Amino acid sequence: MIILITSIWGFGILFSQILVPFAFKRVFQAHHIDRIYSLIGQDVPDEYIKLNKSGEKIKTGTSDYNVRQSKIAIASGGLFGKGFLNGTQTQYDWVPEQGTDFIFCTIGEQFGFLGSSVLILIYTGFLLRIIYVAERQRSQFTRVYAYCLAGILFFHLIINIGMTIGIAPVIGIPLPLLSYGGTSLLTFAVLIFILVKLDSDRQMILR
Repeated sequence: MIILITSIWGFGILFSQILVPFAFKRVFQAHHIDRIYSLIGQDVPDEYIKLNKSGEKIKTGTSDYNVRQSKIAIASGGLFGKGFLNGTQTQYDWVPEQGTDFIFCTIGEQFGFLGSSVLILIYTGFLLRIIYVAERQRSQFTRVYAYCLAGILFFHLIINIGMTIGIAPVIGIPLPLLSYGGTSLLTFAVLIFILVKLDSDRQMILR
């Protein structure tokens, strides 16, 4: 046991003090490092900043500006929010893409923690309803389809909210049925209506 603990402790020191700094300095490119530190909401340390041949910092084009402004908006909403259309961060366009990928921060600022919680509860109820519909299907295809739809909605929900609060990378995942954009809304509407149609066919067969 002592040998095992010592080995784990030694590997941890090797990994954190030698392998990680080596990877950041010799393996990762500038945009890799920027993405990693943007994910955890911190600035890149001076020892990991990449310089070009002229000695200037390499511009990667990646920034956590959106995420930082989004977190400020959500935090400023407090418990009850600032009221509909009264958010300062969102109304003064401090948060880019606030109507699309970052719409959750708009809700968080205007309606606060309670409003955000209600929205999450609505999504949770919707997902549970889809699972309930899936469980009562006799057709294997319909059941698999319903579970796939629930999985897609859950993935979009988790990633989008994670993006706005800084715990997931910003990869352009919209908030289902809320983010502005015709393609996303139309796609989710078609997927849901297909499930409704399949479930109605099951009820007609039972009659």
